[in-house]
Amino acid sequence: MADDAPDPAELARRHVRDAHAETVEAVLDCADSVADSWDGPATSDPGEVAGPLRAELDVRDAWARLPDVLAGAVRAAGFSLPASPVAAPPYVAATSRGPVLRATVPEGRLVLVVRAFAVERDPTRYVRGPWSAREAVCATFK
Repeated sequence: MADDAPDPAELARRHVRDAHAETVEAVLDCADSVADSWDGPATSDPGEVAGPLRAELDVRDAWARLPDVLAGAVRAAGFSLPASPVAAPPYVAATSRGPVLRATVPEGRLVLVVRAFAVERDPTRYVRGPWSAREAVCATFK
C-alpha cells in the first residue's frame, strides 16, 4: 500500500459507522440489555457476556445483518471477497467484547469489532463498553 493510499481499515470503519449505523446501534442496544441482566455494573463471568449478546442479537434480527455489514466494509476498503460471508465463524463471531467480523482477502485480513463491552483487569471483569457508534466501531487491516 502506497503512503498516500487510503487506509483500508479506516475506510471500512467509516463505512460501517455511516452506512450501517442502525445495525451498530442495535448491537449497542443489545449490549445494554445484556448488561442490565447482571447483578451490578459489571460481571466477572464471561458466560454472562458473549452468549447472551449473541442471543439478543438473534432476537432483534441484528445477527443476520452482520454478514452484509462485513461485505460492505470489505468493498469500502477496496477489496472483494471470494465468497459471500455468513453469520458464523470465521466471518462473524460473538465475543466478550462484542461482535467480531473477519474477512481474509489476498492483500491481508480485515477485522472489525463492534466494541460493546470492555474488559477491566485486576480483577478481570466485563463492563459495558463504548456507548456511541463512533466510539464502538474498530477496524484493523494487516
